[in-house]
Amino acid sequence: MVWVQFILTAVVIVIAANFLAKYGDVIAVRTKLGGMFVGTLLLAGVTSLPELLTTVSAIREGVPDLAAGNLLGSNMFNMLLLAVLDLVHIKQRLLRKAAFKHALSGGLAMFMIGLAVFFIMAEIDIKIGWVGVDSLVLLLVYVAGIRLLQTNPLAGERHSTVPVELPEGVPSLRQALIGFGIASLALIFTTPLMVSSSVQIAEITGLGTTFIGTTLVALVTSLPEMVTTISAAKYGADDMAIGNLFGSNLFNMAALGLTDFFYPAGRFLGAVDPAFVLVGLLGLIMTGMGLIGNLARLERRIGFIEVDALLLILTFFGGFWFLYIQGISP
Repeated sequence: MVWVQFILTAVVIVIAANFLAKYGDVIAVRTKLGGMFVGTLLLAGVTSLPELLTTVSAIREGVPDLAAGNLLGSNMFNMLLLAVLDLVHIKQRLLRKAAFKHALSGGLAMFMIGLAVFFIMAEIDIKIGWVGVDSLVLLLVYVAGIRLLQTNPLAGERHSTVPVELPEGVPSLRQALIGFGIASLALIFTTPLMVSSSVQIAEITGLGTTFIGTTLVALVTSLPEMVTTISAAKYGADDMAIGNLFGSNLFNMAALGLTDFFYPAGRFLGAVDPAFVLVGLLGLIMTGMGLIGNLARLERRIGFIEVDALLLILTFFGGFWFLYIQGISP
């Protein structure tokens, strides 16, 4: 039965993520907010909710390391998806075309990951109530970053004075908002069921307490980002696809701060094992690699894959092997 639940929920998530990408593109065009902003804010927030829900569950189970590892490890998965986008669009350098638009969101993601790593190591034991000041700073930086993205001249179509001619059959803004809301609710209610079934499968197969078992859960919680990103690119919403990934890294770091509100035992970032800084640093390195590779506009290919995409893939699997031999489970 648990396998049936896993398969059914995975199918629902794939369908819901596909509709999120479709209606997100319509919202970007109808509101003139631009695909980058919609991807960075709306899509990233919705598709990152599985990580947040899993993190809160881990906190309730009294496992702060698993909570932090889930969010920090997700950054690595998101950057791996940048390489996947390159592989899907072999003939068209998707990331090259949109590189400068996403320099700010990628830079903000790197800044927030670095800030989170610093707070984990710094042991700044200052709290307001039971919430650490460092967690509040992460949340404030996220809000300021989103505001900065909103006022960024490269944010997209909303700054264009040229009217966009919409093809026939494009849903209205009201229909798109309703569709996006329904798909979001389907994702929010279905993902915890899929995560729960994946945990049971890991325990049944004997992987539950191992590195592979926790990695399986991390992969499952990253499924919405993967499906939504590929679907957005399929619909031609390139900016939204890339914005979703960098935006998810931003949201993950804000979620670290938000998690502190569910951790009454004390300062959450202070309870995280410093060894998990390695997971955060790998995510930081991969985010930097993705950003630098795209801005540098390297046009080197090894076989069917670009050099920067290959380096991201090698760093991802090399990083996970390093974490495995260190005994750290993201």
